[in-house]
Amino acid sequence: MRVPALDERAPAHSSASNRSTTVAAVRTALPSHRYAQSDLTELIGDLCLRPGEDRGLLRRLHRSAGVRTRHLALPIERYPALTDFGQSNAAWIEAGLELGEEALVGAFESAGITAADVDLLVCTSITGVAAPSLDARLAVRVGMRPDVKRIPVFGLGCVAGAAGLGRIHDYLCGHPEDTAVLLSVELCSLTLQQRDGSLANLVAGALFGDGAAAVVARGGGAAGPAAGRPEVVATQGRLYPDTEHLLGWKIGASGFRVVVDAGIPDIVRARLGPDLRAFLAAHGLVPDDVGTWICHPGGPKVLSAVADTLDLPEGALESAWRSLASVGNMSSASVLRLLEDIGRTGRPEPGTWGVLLAMGPGFCTEFVLLRW
Repeated sequence: MRVPALDERAPAHSSASNRSTTVAAVRTALPSHRYAQSDLTELIGDLCLRPGEDRGLLRRLHRSAGVRTRHLALPIERYPALTDFGQSNAAWIEAGLELGEEALVGAFESAGITAADVDLLVCTSITGVAAPSLDARLAVRVGMRPDVKRIPVFGLGCVAGAAGLGRIHDYLCGHPEDTAVLLSVELCSLTLQQRDGSLANLVAGALFGDGAAAVVARGGGAAGPAAGRPEVVATQGRLYPDTEHLLGWKIGASGFRVVVDAGIPDIVRARLGPDLRAFLAAHGLVPDDVGTWICHPGGPKVLSAVADTLDLPEGALESAWRSLASVGNMSSASVLRLLEDIGRTGRPEPGTWGVLLAMGPGFCTEFVLLRW
């Protein structure tokens, strides 16, 4: 009997349940070091390029990235002193703990819970490593119970905000009385490679920003009133074979050297549209039924590719464009910040369908179907 190829099988991760998962709160924490893109261009050029090296490409990338302002983990003048991976990673731990704690405490307060109420903590980052992991250090720091379940995640990259929300939904479907928290800590600036004028490094230097975000989600047995809060209805992940080269890291003595292939928008155009339509169809929906789109702001070309392949109306991804302009691409934290912004700037009408989606290394996508 022939075993179907990976891309012929049913989606690798799919969940639907008559048990609800309510997003009780989302809080973002941004570093205090905020810079205009125009002020960063030459400073990043000093960091990434050799003296006298042409800066024409760097300047064009900064102008076309769609970014106006960004937050950095450290003051920009401190980055030249980070001459090896150990120094950069130590800075990631220090700043990550501060931002992670701020995001967690803010989310707890907004959800009306305490740290001791948390049953599961999922912590994701692709911009640093630690053992004990950030979640272990933060669980003690904020006062979680000693028996809290913890899952540290590395490697999902930009997709981890959507995938993490999907996985805590999966958990809560089986543990409806529980409360689960997803924490994303992404300090992308600390991965920037000095004296590396490669296109990928320059793109990263033009596009990425730093931040953390925490989501509190509650199972149907613990959620309580959900007025104005979205419920997770279903999730689906999709992994595309033979695309590993498109996105990720080359890890060496200097740390994480970014891999960003120019073919990513083409894969998005070819694959994301059919897969998302099939996902929606499984729930009796089409893209026109979706009133709120929460799309990872991977960059102008990626956002344009998403809009094209789904034939979205103008303005459907406006929230993603605004986020890209104000904070840049914060990897996995970006879609969580967008979810928070929706709660602050005007919640959708009750009954509105929403889709939260992101892409990451693999190459992979993750869809989360929401309803307000």
